[in-house]
Amino acid sequence: MSKSYLTQEHHIFREAFRKFLNAEVIPNFDQWERERMVPRSLWNKMGEKGFLCPWVDEQYGGFNADYGYNVIINEELTRVGSGMLGFSLHNDIVVPYLHAYGSEEQKERWMPGCVSGDLIGAIAMTEPGTGSDLAAIKTTARREGDHYVINGEKTFISNGISSDLIVVVCKTDPQAVPGHKGISLIVVERDTPGFTRGKKLDKIGMHAQDTSELIFQDALVSVNNLLGQEGQGFYYLMNQLQEERLNVCIASITQAKVMIELTTDYVKNRKVFGQPISMLQNTQFKIAEMATEIEIGSVYVDHLISTFMSGGNIVQQVSMGKWWLTDLAKRVAAECMQLHGGYGYMEEYPIARRYRDVPVASIFAGSNEIMKSIIAKNLGLKGGE
Repeated sequence: MSKSYLTQEHHIFREAFRKFLNAEVIPNFDQWERERMVPRSLWNKMGEKGFLCPWVDEQYGGFNADYGYNVIINEELTRVGSGMLGFSLHNDIVVPYLHAYGSEEQKERWMPGCVSGDLIGAIAMTEPGTGSDLAAIKTTARREGDHYVINGEKTFISNGISSDLIVVVCKTDPQAVPGHKGISLIVVERDTPGFTRGKKLDKIGMHAQDTSELIFQDALVSVNNLLGQEGQGFYYLMNQLQEERLNVCIASITQAKVMIELTTDYVKNRKVFGQPISMLQNTQFKIAEMATEIEIGSVYVDHLISTFMSGGNIVQQVSMGKWWLTDLAKRVAAECMQLHGGYGYMEEYPIARRYRDVPVASIFAGSNEIMKSIIAKNLGLKGGE
């Protein structure tokens, strides 16, 4: 199906990126999954080829490309596996904070390295006792002269081990009422005194994506690393979450497409009772149902992308898409594994990895329960809140 936001240049870019992935990533991906880490050398190779943050202004090393290129990178990385999430996180979530709220000095200091792959980004929101309720975070940043002293812990941080720049969500005014007005964003660099990384967390899926705990014990950070203004961090987070959730929508529908492709191929070749499984009516109906929902979801995602690229507000629509598409991907994963039979439970079949990778998307970037709460509020169902 033709996508209105893609031009011939986008298609050429996709072919180049796919060729790169076939040469540099796919042959090594299983090993990286076992090692629970993508090598740093891949970041530099991605940067050399222009596959990191192509949307960044040319003065910082980018191409000033439109969001359509982000979409292509997200889709092609997802087709390889969710363990490649760290690149999309860097491209589409972390670096946009630097671009949107960073000073000119900060952009000149950090953006070229983000484009080249010399600097890897992460964002630290979640804490051991705090997830979706950002106003309840306990990590503090106390100003002392020309520095902030940061204390607290973060967990479930993607790129936590490999990152060089971490956008830390913290309280610069713990006494603020309401609490979200005291939140600020401060960039913590790799070798900051008082900053350490905890253990690399062992997840059910997305194994090549490093995820860790971060610990701040009187971490000393220059005031020049404050992003934007003190007390505005919560509003910055809310502004950027549209794009983050859109990325989840794109990845989820791509996962569903990959899984049905794998399963359609499998049922055509797997024989039972002397005929391919694809000849059984139950198989035909299951795949027909999934294919229909995926087609509907694809049209919706393309609409979201087009609206976002034209500057439209998609808070309500992307909240709807985020919960429905991540749930769709989970349903497709379960049905596709079932159609694979016992082989679907074997690690040598890629559907097993997809089955493990998919569920977390309904939790991160705001859980699906939070999405439904946002939708309800925008429908006027929460009274005077």
